[in-house]
Amino acid sequence: MLQVLVAAIAGYAFGAAWYMALAKRWVEASGIETDENGRPLNGSDPKPYIVAFVGAILVAGMMRHIFAMAGIEGAGKSVITGLGLGLFVVAPWMANNVMFSDRSKSLIWIDGGYAVGGCTVIALVLGLF
Repeated sequence: MLQVLVAAIAGYAFGAAWYMALAKRWVEASGIETDENGRPLNGSDPKPYIVAFVGAILVAGMMRHIFAMAGIEGAGKSVITGLGLGLFVVAPWMANNVMFSDRSKSLIWIDGGYAVGGCTVIALVLGLF
């Protein structure tokens, strides 16, 4: 369980860094309402952050389960598997959501990039345990 928690924290931290670096682009692309300083109006609401962390725990837990069932061990195989899961499983679903909701296509790259990077980081941490 410790490895799942550490991996989830790493994935969550990656997401925080990713979206801080792309904050302005993401706010514009997502159409989030902002205050006079350009910050999201719901920025002080803890619910999205809680849901994101719980999601990271769920992803890390399922990835650990997949790795155990498939016999994936070590950082190298874990990273390749995490990259593949993000790139070929999660990101395409995000692209579908963006396309069908007729939102800015740049969200495919912003949110999809987070999915790929987050899965890769979580997998790396799991592979190091």
